[in-house]
Amino acid sequence: MRRFFVWSALAALVGLLIAGGGYWAYWTYYARFQPVTVSRDQESIQTLLDEAGWISAGGGGSPVYIVGYRDSAAMQRYEREEVPKLKAAGAEVRFILFARPDREGMQQSTAAERATVAELWLTRDWSLYERWTATPTASWTAAGIPAADDNLARSAVVDAGQKFVTDLTGYLRNSGLQPRYPLILWRDQQGFLKACACTDPRSWVFIRDDLGAPDRIDSDVPVELGLEPETQPEGTPPLDYPDLPPIPDGETAPADAGDEAARPSANPSAPKRPTTPPPAPKAQRQDDTTFY
Repeated sequence: MRRFFVWSALAALVGLLIAGGGYWAYWTYYARFQPVTVSRDQESIQTLLDEAGWISAGGGGSPVYIVGYRDSAAMQRYEREEVPKLKAAGAEVRFILFARPDREGMQQSTAAERATVAELWLTRDWSLYERWTATPTASWTAAGIPAADDNLARSAVVDAGQKFVTDLTGYLRNSGLQPRYPLILWRDQQGFLKACACTDPRSWVFIRDDLGAPDRIDSDVPVELGLEPETQPEGTPPLDYPDLPPIPDGETAPADAGDEAARPSANPSAPKRPTTPPPAPKAQRQDDTTFY
């Protein structure tokens, strides 16, 4: 009986270890990358998104909101790799940019960034957003854009963007989401509002599944040029195939006799040598010569 209890306790311990390891693997490799279904404050969140100064290239499909700041490397990568897939599924991608507030007395945004954010919120100019994101941050000077720091109205717009982010992240924390950027919000096919702090690429697949977006886009697909095939005018007879001279049977034409005579021999005869060699010269003695 004692041995039975020992083996039972050992089996229970092994089972607990296996269950704990399975839960750890499930959380580490799958669950923590899943989006959060917003269960509270859905109406308030939707009102914030509708009233924000978002910008879009159009599309007219199901809106997908991407919230972030200019220097976010994860947001730039998501826009470069995933946004074309969402557009291929018919979604309308809406970007909401904000300038990060100061942190412990240190500025996290530049004057050019604040001026551009205020201009985007006021005008929703998509071409301005394209120029801004195509230019390196260090080279962007916001030329031609009114400054926000010395303008009370534009400073209020920048502050409104920061308040929008504070309110939005507060609502999402109530649903269990820890905000990180890019912060993406969308509605699935059943109409449920979902949110994702998509800093890791392993979270992106859930958005594609909800929106029916492809996993990849083939860039080598040929483009139809729309050219119509040429048609023969009515009443014009087709051209006859031209008559060509017959082709000779031999591969090479025979050479003329004159050419054979003029052509030098391939093995010319060597010059004849004399039969008897000439006699060798005789030695002669010369007289001594006296030099003075």
